[in-house]
Amino acid sequence: MTSPQHIDPSQISEQATIKVPNWKSDAKPFVQIENITKKFDDFTAVDNISLDIYKNELFCLLGGSGSGKSTLLRMLAGFEAPTSGRILIDGVDMAGIQPWNRPVNMMFQSYALFPHLTVAENVAFGLKREGVRGAEVKKRVAEMLDLVQLGHLGKRKPNQLSGGQRQRVALARSLIKRPKLLLLDEPLGALDKKLREETQFELINIQDELGVTFVVVTHDQEEAMTLASRIGVMNHGVIVQTDEPQDVYEYPNSRFVAEFIGSVNLFEGQVTVDEPDTVCVTSPEAGAELCVNHGISCAPNQDVHVAVRPEKIRVTENRPDQKYNCVQGTILDIAYMGSLSVFKVKLASGKEVRVTQPNTNRESGGRFTWDDNVYLSWDMDSCVVLTS
Repeated sequence: MTSPQHIDPSQISEQATIKVPNWKSDAKPFVQIENITKKFDDFTAVDNISLDIYKNELFCLLGGSGSGKSTLLRMLAGFEAPTSGRILIDGVDMAGIQPWNRPVNMMFQSYALFPHLTVAENVAFGLKREGVRGAEVKKRVAEMLDLVQLGHLGKRKPNQLSGGQRQRVALARSLIKRPKLLLLDEPLGALDKKLREETQFELINIQDELGVTFVVVTHDQEEAMTLASRIGVMNHGVIVQTDEPQDVYEYPNSRFVAEFIGSVNLFEGQVTVDEPDTVCVTSPEAGAELCVNHGISCAPNQDVHVAVRPEKIRVTENRPDQKYNCVQGTILDIAYMGSLSVFKVKLASGKEVRVTQPNTNRESGGRFTWDDNVYLSWDMDSCVVLTS
């Protein structure tokens, strides 16, 4: 994990327009998860996880069903007690502190709105439970509804709202008590694809404006890539990689991460060259020598996989002028998807390779057809070698 770095404003020119993420402004961890384990009888749901989350960060826990992400979130909220390890929030050990006494709020996937209360009454519920009354409640409710763009719907009941509007009511109710940490469990899972994409950007803007630290649990890779300042990828109760979204996608540290985040082609082979700035792999599957511009420090002839994303691959009729990372095959299938075309290409070994190409003009999608013999090639800095 790369530590956040302080940036000296004097080193940035007046003409520069560099936006530094809020979470990088403070290098001290705000949430510290230290060797947390959670067992249910003989089953280990969370296995010895240590993780630092920074103030103002929007951190995503990403994983499939049963990976342990929701259990970890519930321990942060105080709904589950760790079997071992400890959690500190803003320097305070949360051991023995009940959920309602933590500087934390949690927004559930179901939203859990009260159907008999209006939007404004739902948002005000937590404040009234704390004894806040009168003009202060009205003021803070109005501010929060304006923030989520629902100021004109305060008198409606939840059943009179769309799914996206109910989601924003739940968010406003979670934020109105001004928690230091907001936990969101699959917050956009109930929305359709288009509304989910629109709401992702709204959520980012709200988090940025309020400066509240968010921890989001999701199984949706695109959602995590869009929302997060950093992603923790979970599998079988362990965080297998923690990084910024671009690094998780471009530099996965294992086959699991490479295959879980987006689409990837994996070529099995044996290492023939391992230098600090070059690794070469002989791959019978590819029928070619594959080279990457990084080192891995492995044993001679070690079995590895070369991973290359479909959009990094070029498709040409003629063999390109390059020695490495060039394979030949036949187009098995084509899918035209508007903005891009997807090709499935079968190599001589029987290996199928997935390629995506942007349709930059109207003729792009019809350049190749079924059974065409083509060459696939990519650059040395467009792939990575995975040893696990």
